[in-house]
This record gives sequence, structure tokens and C-alpha cells, in this order.
Amino acid sequence: MITPMGQAAASGSEGGAATLADVVGVMDGLYPPGSAESWDAVGLVAGDPAAPVRKVLLAVDPVAAVVDEALEWGADLVITHHPLFLKGVHSVAATTFKGSVVHRLLTAGCGLYVAHTNADSAPRGVADALADLLGIVDRGPLVAHTDGAQTGIGRVGRLAEPATLAAFARRVAAALPATAQGVRVAGDLEATVTTAAVVGGSGDSLFDAVRAAAADVYVTADLRHHPASELRERATFEGPEGRPEAGTPFLVDVAHYASEWPWLTYAADDLQAGVAALLAQRGEEGTVTCRVSTNVTDPWSATFRAP
Repeated sequence: MITPMGQAAASGSEGGAATLADVVGVMDGLYPPGSAESWDAVGLVAGDPAAPVRKVLLAVDPVAAVVDEALEWGADLVITHHPLFLKGVHSVAATTFKGSVVHRLLTAGCGLYVAHTNADSAPRGVADALADLLGIVDRGPLVAHTDGAQTGIGRVGRLAEPATLAAFARRVAAALPATAQGVRVAGDLEATVTTAAVVGGSGDSLFDAVRAAAADVYVTADLRHHPASELRERATFEGPEGRPEAGTPFLVDVAHYASEWPWLTYAADDLQAGVAALLAQRGEEGTVTCRVSTNVTDPWSATFRAP
């Protein structure tokens, strides 16, 4: 099980001569900003494109604990999945909690870059990382950006190892970072699941796509009561005679942070390889050192049940 606590491992070389502009160019190539949703805010948030970058910290959320880790490690750049500024602002004064993040980073010479919905849909992005971790093979996008494209929202495919819903849910819990929420399940725990769909982050708006894909089980985050209840009521109504509770799709609800964290390792590996290739083209050796934050930035700290 991935237990996101303690010191994170770093990899790569600190001998590179990459600039922030170089790193941004590699990240934009991996996760084209134009593929982000129209409401999203991605790309370079803060930093001088001419500044050298040797250490990059990757995290899910641009919060104070991540800034603390970045500054303690001496990072030159923080890459996060979630935007710091998703809505327009009129001030980044250090008297606000978001302004404080920007000021602390820039004072230390550290930039901030965001890859959000463009990273969700890209090859080796958030969806692929989650699908790989859960053993989903022979897969494609749940909602393709264009016909036949390998980019798009979520992934759906066959489980490499079919299992009961209970066993699959335990596999999910063991594979993802531990959070206070844990893993919630809706459906017949003894039913066998052979196909699965995944969406990192909030996914109850895609129930129709999951049904159309005929997935046995759907793994996502932030499932709300009414959409989840209606989906399971419909599945039960249309379920097999004698075992209506076995109607699909079943639901596996995980913490938002946990569903997106696995992508950070892919991003770190691909960024290092991309920077190394770019420097080699210029006749230079080296790359950037990438570190994946193990700070649990899920906002919930505990769950209590009645005795």
C-alpha cells in the first residue's frame, strides 16, 4: 500500500542547465494547455521563464504544507494538479492565504505551474495512471475528445484479474494513498466484476457514459447522495432476475486527492525524460530532479462511526 507520509524519494540529476521556459515547454508538450476544459486555469502561474530549474516538486494541491516542503527542499519549481487561481482575483497580497503562497514561492525563487484537466485526459495522465494502478487493460477513453482518439476523459476497459466487488474494492484501497474517508462501495459485494471505468477527481457527471460503456464497476471521487442513489436504483431495477442487487454499474468512491495522486509519478518520470532529451538536443547533459510530494492534502482528517 502507498502510505503518503514521511520523506519522499527524489530521482534525477541536479546537473541540468534547464530554464523554467524549458520545463514549461516540456510540460506543455506532455499536457497541451489547449486540451484543458474552457473553464480551467492551467500553465505557468508564477516564475521567471529565464530562471534556472534544477529541483521540481510535484503535488496535487498548491497549499501551505506543499510550499513548506518545497522551500525546505530548495525546489525551483512546484508543479500541482489543482489550480491555485481557478477564478479571477484582484489581489495577490500576502495578507490572503493564496497570495501568501505566491509571495513565499517567489521570495524563495520558486515558480508554480499547473496541469489540471489537460493532465486528466492526456496519455499517461491522471486517468491512465489510475487505470494502470488498478489493473485495467485493453482500455480507451471513457469519453474520447475525438473519434478514435486516445485522449479524453477517464478510461474504461477490462480488468486483468476479475474479482468480486469486495475484493476489487480492497485492491483499490490497497493501491491508493490512505485517507480518512477510505473507500466507499455501492453494490453486491459478492458479484464478479470484469470491466471497470475510472475517472480521477469528481466523476458523478459521467454516469451516463459509464452506463453506455457497460462497465461493471466505476471508480471515481466525490460521489453525491442523489446521483449515486439514482444510479444504483436504476441498476437494481434493471438487474438480473432473482438478484436485482447485482445490477451494474457498481460504485467505488475514493477521496479526490487519492484518485489523482498516482499521476504525479508519471509526470515526474516524463518531465525528467523530456528535459534530458531537450538538453541533449542542445549538446548539454543533465535533467531536472523531480520529487513527488507525499503530503496528504486531502482536507478531511478523521471519520467517526457510532459504536
